[in-house]
Amino acid sequence: MRRSLDRAACIDDLRTLARRRIPRFAFDLVDGGAESERNMRRNVEALERVELTPRYMVDVSRIDTGTTLFGKAFDLPFGMAPIGMLNAFWPGADLTLARLCKRENIPYVASSAASTALEALAEAADGNGWFQLYVSGDDQVTEGLIARAEAAGYEVMMVTVDVPAAGKRDRDIRNKLAVPFRFTPEVIAQCAAHPRWALSSLRNGTPNVANYADLLKSATSYADVQKTLITPGFSWESLEKLRARWAGKLLVKGILHADDALRCARIGCDGIVVSNHGGRQVAFGPPTADVLPAIAAAVSDQMTVIMDSGIRRGADVLRAKALGADFCLTGRAMAFGVGAGGAAGADRAMDILKLELIRALGQLGTPQFEGVGPQHLGG
Repeated sequence: MRRSLDRAACIDDLRTLARRRIPRFAFDLVDGGAESERNMRRNVEALERVELTPRYMVDVSRIDTGTTLFGKAFDLPFGMAPIGMLNAFWPGADLTLARLCKRENIPYVASSAASTALEALAEAADGNGWFQLYVSGDDQVTEGLIARAEAAGYEVMMVTVDVPAAGKRDRDIRNKLAVPFRFTPEVIAQCAAHPRWALSSLRNGTPNVANYADLLKSATSYADVQKTLITPGFSWESLEKLRARWAGKLLVKGILHADDALRCARIGCDGIVVSNHGGRQVAFGPPTADVLPAIAAAVSDQMTVIMDSGIRRGADVLRAKALGADFCLTGRAMAFGVGAGGAAGADRAMDILKLELIRALGQLGTPQFEGVGPQHLGG
């Protein structure tokens, strides 16, 4: 395995390795997108279309990839995006990635739909943890999660607002994905064909949505889980109440329109995440790179602007910065790493992104990440 990881030149190579090691139903849970998966593909394609103009004869012998968010210095300008049920992709993935983010001094965003309790993830991230909240239709459930996040020491909370209805993910429907997993003959056959995943899963226990364990006892499918975690009634007034309730930094994830970003700023939110949920919610929306410039132009002087969805290369982080983002989050890129080789694979994914980022800054003729801006846009 070590040799295969060392030969992986990019995140797509790690995805190929992960696909070989993981049963289809579990791989599709992370790899899949909404309906035709058009939006998922276009996120990557839109970033690739962004041209940056290199400037040479600049001393780039010392590269600084650091940045500061909410008064805290980070060593890299990207962090781990929240992914629910990631332990189903590879056993122990949640804690593996939380510990890696602490080691690399970047944010780890713990999903409220994680397979690991938010308290354990806060301990593993050790000061670098942010908490992502899905607002439940039951106010007591939401309040319980917020109180737990406070007690665990999270200082940044990210509320996801782009799930007024469960996304239609055709792969999950075809796989008859259920939470908890049902061991149908097809699932058993897939597990038997991937013994390393199966044995590791047996040792770690059947993954579930740990923070909602009691609430979800009656769930029969992942779609039921999604319906339980969200409410179509979440409104601007709901966000105002959340802002008043949470004393720490509050980010709003799922913003795709400048007017919505401006309203978040007026409510007093500290930042937004320009995101289409990695193409997992709708297939007809715009790629994040296409809407980022207008959103950043509207609110960058009032709040922190973060982008996710489609980050696969270190240069993508620079593209996002040139388009107006202060910071990026990536989920699948790191997930493919841990799926390809556990902790060693996660390390390899991090090394790939870091090296690509450093090389891209050198080629751009900009030794400091903070120096990247719209002046580097080509075309």
